[in-house]
Amino acid sequence: MPRPLLATIDIEAMRCNLAVVRAYTPHAKIWAVVKANAYGHGLMRGLRGFEVADGLGLVEFDGAVRLREMGWTKPILMLEGFYDPSDLVTAAQYQFDISVHCAEQVEMLEKIPLSSSMNIHLQMNSGMNRLGFSVDSYRLMHQRVRAIPTVRTITLMTHFSNADRMKHSRLSVAEQTLCFQRGADSLGGEVSLSNSGAILLHPELATDWVRPGIMLYGATPGTKTAQEFGLQPTMTLTSRVMAIQEIAVGDSVGYGSRFVADKRMRIGVVACGYADGYPRHAPDGTPVVVDGIRTRLVGTVSMDMMAVDLTAVPAAHVGSGVTLWGIGLPIDDVANAAGTIGYELMCALAARVSVVER
Repeated sequence: MPRPLLATIDIEAMRCNLAVVRAYTPHAKIWAVVKANAYGHGLMRGLRGFEVADGLGLVEFDGAVRLREMGWTKPILMLEGFYDPSDLVTAAQYQFDISVHCAEQVEMLEKIPLSSSMNIHLQMNSGMNRLGFSVDSYRLMHQRVRAIPTVRTITLMTHFSNADRMKHSRLSVAEQTLCFQRGADSLGGEVSLSNSGAILLHPELATDWVRPGIMLYGATPGTKTAQEFGLQPTMTLTSRVMAIQEIAVGDSVGYGSRFVADKRMRIGVVACGYADGYPRHAPDGTPVVVDGIRTRLVGTVSMDMMAVDLTAVPAAHVGSGVTLWGIGLPIDDVANAAGTIGYELMCALAARVSVVER
């Protein structure tokens, strides 16, 4: 028998979450982001779940080629652009849209003869200071790219740092938008601005294209819960209690004896650990559901196991069902308790975890 740890992927929930994007931005075209193996859900499942999207976006060239081989004929956007001249040859062959964010990429585009023309998404650095051309150099770079014979269209693009908040003291969405408008004024072409946070909290900023990521998978970067936005969990991670320990006052649990009991307790040992993708740094109190009842993690997560407090679940037994995140326990609740984000939990799902579909 395999270990009882199981990730269940809900394709219909993925479709429903895409419909939420449509409802928030009815006039925009949608790049459904499927990087990192569709946030741990699998590329084929991403293709099926987002089949009515206008395009798929990712960063991995091998993944993009696989999407074409799996039958995706609509646009594919390489969100980080290309890393080597050979990538441009692949992009031309498979008709990928390409993000361009630095002078070195422009130089490669100018020098390398390609078999066919391509669509370019020219990134501006509007304050995030990650990828993109400065506001002052953006117009010049646009002119250079526009002059390349193999460039078909240029989409104007930037990325928000703090779209998950209505306001931000250092760099707000409004400030970045004004910055973008200043650099892109009168250039023409389609515009791509909004990520998940902007779609949910600033829908008025939706332009020609939007680029939802985490919201498609039922988590949220915003201050409201995913459920309040109408999003459904797409990945549910479950396991079972594999052992029970009765401990006394002063007894400790797990490596490092981090958790010390202040009363007699029943401790359930669950088949899931950091080698499965559960965060080792999750503190005592991180929520877990046992037999439908919410309880808490106790002690340090080990490679293959973790311990939970069964005080609130007196009927729990070896074999009791455990939900680590998903239906019945929002992944954002687990991520917030562990000081991380739902993105990381999904993407960290280990290859050894069995995956099934609902």
